[in-house]
Amino acid sequence: MSETPVKQQNTGAYYGQAVASFAIALGATAFGIYFLDADAWVRAFLAIAVLYLTTSAFTLSKVVRDKQEAGGLANRVDQARLDKLLAEHDPFRNPS
Repeated sequence: MSETPVKQQNTGAYYGQAVASFAIALGATAFGIYFLDADAWVRAFLAIAVLYLTTSAFTLSKVVRDKQEAGGLANRVDQARLDKLLAEHDPFRNPS
C-alpha cells in the first residue's frame, strides 16, 4: 500500500573519489598560492580566502543535507498519518 523510500547509500569508491578530488583541489590551490609571484600579504590574503570558502562550502553542504533529511522525516510522518487514516476508514459503515 505505501511505498517505503529506499535509502541511498554511497559506495566506498564514491566517497574515496570525493575525498581525493577535494584534497587535490585544495592542494593545487595551496601550491598555486605559494608559488604566486606576489607579496607575502597577498598570498596570505588568498590563503585566508580559500580557507573561508572551504569552511563555507562544508557549512552549506551540511545545511542542505539537514534540510533534506528534515523534509524526508516530515514526509514520512505525513504518509504514516494518511495510511492510518485510510486504514481506519470504512466506506461501508452506517453513519447512524
